[in-house]
Amino acid sequence: MVRDVSSQFAPSWYSAFEGGSNQGREQRQRAFVRLWRAFMRARVFIATVLLALQAFLLVTKSGGPDWLTLVCSAHLCIAFLTLYLWRPSEQGRAAKLQWLLTIGVDVVVFALLQTFQIGSINYTALFALPVLLAAIMGSLTLALATAASVTLYLLGEAALNATLFSDLSTARFLQAGLTGTGFFLVAVLANQLAIRLAREEALAASSQAAARAQAQVNELVIESLTVGVLVVDPHGVVRSANPAAQAMLLGQVSPQAAKLLLSARSSWQHLAHIVNETFSMGEALETETTIDNEDRPIQRLHARTRLTAQGGRRAGLCVLFLEDLREVEARVRTEKLASMGRMSAAVAHEIRNPLSAITQANALLDEEVQAPAQKRLTRMIEQNAQRLARIVDDILNVARAQPSQGQVSSPTLPLDQTVRQIAQEWARQSRAERVLGVHVHAPEAYVGFDPEHLRRLLVNLLDNALRHASGKPSSIRLISQPSGNEHVRLSVWSDGQPLEASVMRHLFEPFFSSESRSSGLGLYICRELCERYGAQIAYRRTRLDQREGNEFYALIPASGPAAATPREPMQQSLSYPVGDSVATRNEPHGYRLSGDAPLGAR
Repeated sequence: MVRDVSSQFAPSWYSAFEGGSNQGREQRQRAFVRLWRAFMRARVFIATVLLALQAFLLVTKSGGPDWLTLVCSAHLCIAFLTLYLWRPSEQGRAAKLQWLLTIGVDVVVFALLQTFQIGSINYTALFALPVLLAAIMGSLTLALATAASVTLYLLGEAALNATLFSDLSTARFLQAGLTGTGFFLVAVLANQLAIRLAREEALAASSQAAARAQAQVNELVIESLTVGVLVVDPHGVVRSANPAAQAMLLGQVSPQAAKLLLSARSSWQHLAHIVNETFSMGEALETETTIDNEDRPIQRLHARTRLTAQGGRRAGLCVLFLEDLREVEARVRTEKLASMGRMSAAVAHEIRNPLSAITQANALLDEEVQAPAQKRLTRMIEQNAQRLARIVDDILNVARAQPSQGQVSSPTLPLDQTVRQIAQEWARQSRAERVLGVHVHAPEAYVGFDPEHLRRLLVNLLDNALRHASGKPSSIRLISQPSGNEHVRLSVWSDGQPLEASVMRHLFEPFFSSESRSSGLGLYICRELCERYGAQIAYRRTRLDQREGNEFYALIPASGPAAATPREPMQQSLSYPVGDSVATRNEPHGYRLSGDAPLGAR
């Protein structure tokens, strides 16, 4: 099995890094290359110095043989080639040759210089380079082997140059032994130090990666918060601001918000004051304030401050949290209404029994009375009892879990014909013939919808449109048209004002309404009815006949003959979306209004 340089020569050092992951392998390779190049540069420097020294000795005729200069030149060339041409991640035999051209060449060259050099120059200290290279870049076995080879050479040199049992020979042997012992110690200590440094580097890299990942998570969480977060320094300069805070301060998300000065605008003076008070008092503060913008409505905010930890004389940072009080009040109101809704469901359930008794008693009374006045009274009781029964059913339908689509058995209705009948009844009862325009373009479409539920869906959407429409001719449009091969689109459009972002977020939630007299159940019941039959309901801002307006549309699965009949291509749309929208799947981009007459004036 072929292994790389790190696994073959330095298993102890590289075991400090994570072994299995790609990140661990990349860390090992980067660390190996970095240390490799450092040692190779040191070899080039030492080879250059040795060549210069040999050239000087050659010129002055005070050195050893002339061929030592050639040896130093070859050593310098090999050092250059190893540094710039050899890849430190070579494998197999190439790796063995690589280490032979580094440690082996250094030991041979230094040994030749030490042996054949004439004069008092001693090259023994240079053997520390290959020993350190083997100890730091290789394993402990390789380091000890290198130290042993250097020691054997020193002992052999002392034996060749010594006279038997002379004082000089004994001193040379002792010197060689002590030098070899020092090389062994250097090898062991350097290897252990390299392993420890590698472990520290691996730990630092792992901690850095974890800190980077945590920072990314924190940044993502802060950016997605609906609470505004500002990081302000003691001078009032905004260091960082999340999108929610930028929208509160500037009305839009802008990267320039991180360079603002809180005291630069008069509408932010309250925020600058609370930040300064936080720094001066050294404790967290909170208050309610307002931002009076010239081009936007006044914002009521709840501001909270927190100080980061301070180090020494250096002051920390102030984190300013901003929360829109309208959002807080909306959440509280939604929770209260939801609680009241659960209580209303319980009360409605208890009302059903006495209501049934009233209905039965009224039926019995109607059989006995004959006078027209008394008959009118019994009819009034019956109509109001039915009305109460529908209200009770609405409340219970909201609280009761709806059956799934597979459990619903509903008749198949011709959509256009049913829609036109419901629209005529609603327009007559609401006296809205003038403002309602009906455009039906799905003559072959059939939908599996209960007739009463479809009527409640359209009546709720039309009542909602009537409350917000301008009252001009055709300010409300009821439109049906095919949407792909499997759905039919049914939409109610009105030329009302755009909805606020806070209203859009809670549009289909129960008991949420922008009007004080509304129960907030209309759109929620519409959504529940659509989901009961596998349909989808959504809202978007659109333009129709050069007028902008609000559109609530439902995508209803087609059934019956329309589901099996391929649909003709749709005509080009006369409307297009404006601004943000709440989209659903398979939605067409607009309407076709030609070829159909509305109920009222166009």
